[in-house]
Amino acid sequence: MLATLEKADKGYIATFERRFKNSVEEVWSALTENDKLQQWMPNLEVVDLHTNGIMKFNMNDGTGHSFNISILDCKENAYWQFEWGDGSVRFELEPKEDESVLLLKEYIPILNDHVPKDLAGWQVCLEMLYEVLNGRKMAFPKQSWEALYEEYKKQVRPLLDEA
Repeated sequence: MLATLEKADKGYIATFERRFKNSVEEVWSALTENDKLQQWMPNLEVVDLHTNGIMKFNMNDGTGHSFNISILDCKENAYWQFEWGDGSVRFELEPKEDESVLLLKEYIPILNDHVPKDLAGWQVCLEMLYEVLNGRKMAFPKQSWEALYEEYKKQVRPLLDEA
């Protein structure tokens, strides 16, 4: 299921919704504990998990280069928002009956040709997160990402034409 992309006051918001048969605490753990986080988003590393804390984005290209990302907002087992380029990404968790609902929201100030790559990447990362939550690990599915990238280009292109 593709993310929804909506116009907002300051740019756009892409929203992914996923439901997991895991508790909020289990999903939070997979989102924020480095040993689990790096199984579904290997570039991210939590350094100091709290509002105004720090994360690292590791290039993972053999150079050892990384850069810091600011954590903008955080409440354990509820939400986590951090810088992402010129915008930000926010994970929101909520218990719902016997499952957890996860909303991943990317706040995008300006649409450009990179946005479909990001959205395809987040979608694949959510698939990988699902596997982590079910005790499995999967390699990055490049073919799946490529197909999603093409779909997101179709979704974003008309909005680029409007801008």
